[in-house]
Amino acid sequence: MTPQTGIRIGTRASLLARTQTGLIAEQLRLLGAVVQLETITTSGDERGDAWTPTIGGDGVFVRELEAALLARRIDVAVHSLKDLPTAETPGLSLACVPRRALPFDVLVGRLGMGLAALPPGAVVGTSSVRRSLQVRMLRGDVEVRGVRGNVDSRLRRLDAGEFDALVLAGAGLERLGLESRITEVLQPDEFWPAIAQGALVVQARADDEATLAVIGALDDAETHAAVVAERSFLGCLAGGCLAPIGGWARHGEEGRLHLGGCVLAVANATVRRIVAAETARPGETPEALGLRVAGLLRAAGADEMLAAARAGGTGG
Repeated sequence: MTPQTGIRIGTRASLLARTQTGLIAEQLRLLGAVVQLETITTSGDERGDAWTPTIGGDGVFVRELEAALLARRIDVAVHSLKDLPTAETPGLSLACVPRRALPFDVLVGRLGMGLAALPPGAVVGTSSVRRSLQVRMLRGDVEVRGVRGNVDSRLRRLDAGEFDALVLAGAGLERLGLESRITEVLQPDEFWPAIAQGALVVQARADDEATLAVIGALDDAETHAAVVAERSFLGCLAGGCLAPIGGWARHGEEGRLHLGGCVLAVANATVRRIVAAETARPGETPEALGLRVAGLLRAAGADEMLAAARAGGTGG
């Protein structure tokens, strides 16, 4: 790479997206690249107050960025990896996955209470049915209410008393410097995060070898392997980023990749959940581990549960 390598980075307009893109831009500048940021509004941003499945489902936060990449208006796009459909766009490469931030959901309580301490009838806000079902499973006596908008607007509504608590992605709060608002970190096995939550991805054109060489220096091999396993798991279940599926992969002390995941559904007004977890066998690829864990869930009835969830309009 020459000191004057120029890279045009596409980002969504939200504060969190611009903050995340800024982290990547700064690392590229340290490598000697000349970086230019291009703000691109997505369908999801234009209808920020609408429920995600009603505005196009999978990919509503990435389509316009991918179109700009393919049109060569930008050289790379920075996404929250959990927003990307598992079916990759032809001509584009998920070239770089930097080190992951906190992968878990968190509870932000207005009165500083954790989930178990909330009083019966407390109102919990979330934009995700995956989160909603898990809250209902753990606390069937609270009210779960939908909330959309960026992190700041959700926190304002919480502080105004509209909600008693919110469930949000911990990584977003950390990146915005709002980690002090976290009341409780919600972790597996009780509470499963979205696939690839906490991970960013730098997407580029597959034939742009010069750009791929530059951004490849930011890749974190362990994080990349973990999210590949998670996305393989999700893809095998035919689940998009809106499906009621959670999962998390991590490397154990011995260096082997471990993947666990769950599928959620409602049956007779009761939340049902199935869980499977496996550790990679010697020589097993992350993709193969994802397929194996998904196969265990399918054998336990995941296909039927997901079909019921889709018929009922659930997502997230």
